[in-house]
Amino acid sequence: MLSFIPSPAEGVWWLGPLPVRAYALCILLGIVVAIRWGTRRWVAAGGNATDVMDVAMWAVPSGIVGGRLYHVMTDWQMYFGDNGRGFAAALRIWDGGLGIWGAIALGFAGAAYACHQKSIPVAQLADALAPGVAVAQAIGRFGNWFNQELFGAPTTQPWGLEISPANRPTGYEAFETFHPTFLYESLWCLGVAGVLVLAQRMLRLANGQVFGLYVALYCTGRGWIEMLRIDTANHILGLRLNVFTSALVFLGAVVWLWRSRSATKSVKSGN
Repeated sequence: MLSFIPSPAEGVWWLGPLPVRAYALCILLGIVVAIRWGTRRWVAAGGNATDVMDVAMWAVPSGIVGGRLYHVMTDWQMYFGDNGRGFAAALRIWDGGLGIWGAIALGFAGAAYACHQKSIPVAQLADALAPGVAVAQAIGRFGNWFNQELFGAPTTQPWGLEISPANRPTGYEAFETFHPTFLYESLWCLGVAGVLVLAQRMLRLANGQVFGLYVALYCTGRGWIEMLRIDTANHILGLRLNVFTSALVFLGAVVWLWRSRSATKSVKSGN
């Protein structure tokens, strides 16, 4: 019986001079899954089978750039503070570091632009893509497992994650196992995807409401998971920055859902 969750010994494999990085593979696999499932859902909703791929050509690069910008901006000391890694390291996305908030924001902007160019209703497409995006996040989090990064506080629970001494934060060198926050978030995202599918069928969500629910549910999980983490982070009002961001984005998503549902009911009642 497995006592603890082992961490991979290697996160990079070499094909001659070419490095193959597990972090990148996890992200790419997540993108493929999101596009394939999103395409099926979009076609079922009456859309064109090529629409999702056309939009992804804008949304994916925009999301990656946005995710990296958010990470570098919110952890700027890591790169530009005293003894920082420097500008070149800020560009090395393959070493890890994508902020989901920046990825969603700029990715959505890229998708909206592509939808405008192709006259595709962005809210409806976002609803079709939302469950697949949640699954993509679940897959992408395994990149943190391979990199032995972004884990939580020490724990002796059977599901504790073994971290090698070289990757333990300062002050935690004596601890061997930590909360596997990558796994918590991955399981949470899979649950979110399931809830979105059921909620859309049972509550007849439309016009961006599925995407709004995705944002609200993800923020709920990310908030408590973030508070378990022990990696260095900036704080606002005593909270880790991403906890604060989760709360604000959650409130925005709830307001959007409330207004959208109210508008839908008004239209149905003829008011």
